[in-house]
Amino acid sequence: MQAAGRPGRVKQAATVVFAFVASVSFLLVNVVDPFSGATASPDFAERGERFGGAEVQAFDVEGEYTIDVSKEGYVVEEKPEVKLAPASTSASSGWAPPAVTPDPGSAQAYAAGAVAARGWASTEFDCLVALWSKESGWRVNAYNASSGAYGIPQALPGSKMATAGADWETNAATQIEWGLGYVQGRYGTPCGAWAHSQDVGWY
Repeated sequence: MQAAGRPGRVKQAATVVFAFVASVSFLLVNVVDPFSGATASPDFAERGERFGGAEVQAFDVEGEYTIDVSKEGYVVEEKPEVKLAPASTSASSGWAPPAVTPDPGSAQAYAAGAVAARGWASTEFDCLVALWSKESGWRVNAYNASSGAYGIPQALPGSKMATAGADWETNAATQIEWGLGYVQGRYGTPCGAWAHSQDVGWY
């Protein structure tokens, strides 16, 4: 009985020793070269030219065919930091832009007619489009939280537009009529206002 059990114990001991040696070998490999399995480590980038410096390698395939292999590039961009605008006077007074869906296309269509009604050339409408695209994107509820400017013409404060209509917060036509009056009174024409905006950044 003892003679029959001895080979089994020897085999079991050999298995334990083998497992121990294999584990130690694996640990030693990682201690000596911790980047041995990391193909994206800096060492691999510094070792450099795996393809002899060639951007594209050609491999001959049996027959009259070739296969071109190239490496692709990529760009890593830092995520921009989000900054909260300081509270404006309007915000501190409890006023907030109303919930409304802007329609820039309809607003511009109305403005085209309003510009023509003032006898201005079509080039003046082009200047107006450029001006208010920069200021508000022709959004009726565009709101600058840092200054309090509001609406398509970015009236400062937005409540100034009440002189053109009580619905100044939500009506694009009311805002446009006020804005055109402001432009005409201060700069003469939309192109005059656009030129000033290009010079100093505001109108």
